[in-house]
Amino acid sequence: MGLTSNAAYKYPIASGLGCHTTMCPDVFQGPWGGSHCRDSPIQTIRDCSCSPGCCQANDMYIGQLKEVFATCVPSRIAAFFGEPIQGVGGAVQYPKNYLKETYKLVRERGGVCIADEVQTGFGRTGSHFWGFQGHDVMPDIVTMAKGIANGYPMGALVTTPEIAASFAKGVHFNTFGGNPVACAIASSVLDTIREDGTQQNSADVGTYLLKELAKLRDKYEIIGDVRGKGLQIGVEMVRDKASRQPLPADAMRQIFECTKDMGVLIGMGGVYGQTFRIKPPMCITKEDADFFLAVFRHALESYMEQR
Repeated sequence: MGLTSNAAYKYPIASGLGCHTTMCPDVFQGPWGGSHCRDSPIQTIRDCSCSPGCCQANDMYIGQLKEVFATCVPSRIAAFFGEPIQGVGGAVQYPKNYLKETYKLVRERGGVCIADEVQTGFGRTGSHFWGFQGHDVMPDIVTMAKGIANGYPMGALVTTPEIAASFAKGVHFNTFGGNPVACAIASSVLDTIREDGTQQNSADVGTYLLKELAKLRDKYEIIGDVRGKGLQIGVEMVRDKASRQPLPADAMRQIFECTKDMGVLIGMGGVYGQTFRIKPPMCITKEDADFFLAVFRHALESYMEQR
């Protein structure tokens, strides 16, 4: 009966696979996008005819999500997982109101909303301490790790009293839960974030980096998109701006290795590994940013000369 996806034959039980993915609302690489969609100092190079306060791309992606709810999942769902800004997915930013409307749709179907703040949390986006705050939403569950203890292995989950109480109804434990050393380190990290002003530094240096990278995008045909917020930055590489086809893997590796050999470590992500993920320590200085920009520019020039 699940094959029909017909409402008359749908039952409020979990599907066999448990999880279902939806289309990523990517306003650069996706079918819909424009030049005013993102909460970022830098927008896409795609044309946009939306009137102020409206976003056709957001409407289309929300429509696609509604189609998934209507045809692919039970009438009631358990939860929705989403990063405020995608991490390994390529630093993808959604249209401004996408998460807000998504949370509303999820809760109408009995689901809880889960924000994955492993990469966006603790002030990295600059404008807010948590990435979800930039979307004007309040999750039911927030997951966090990595930056919480500045590299020391630790993860945490914050939720509502009602959801937390439900753990007492079953057998649940974690061998590593409540590690006092990890908790002490994380507490010290929180003090440092506040005392050293790393969130504001993320906003200042991150905005500077984004604007300088946008200049490189305008100069080089192989840079299709620059996006992000604070020090959560993505640079999507393409064969050419017109096609937006991903830059081949061997070309990405060449630029990546050249950058690494000159002393700068960056990551790669995206569906085809076509996006450089730039997420430096939040204590980075403007001088550090200039060094990275010089190295990255040299790596691009080296590739273009050999192309």
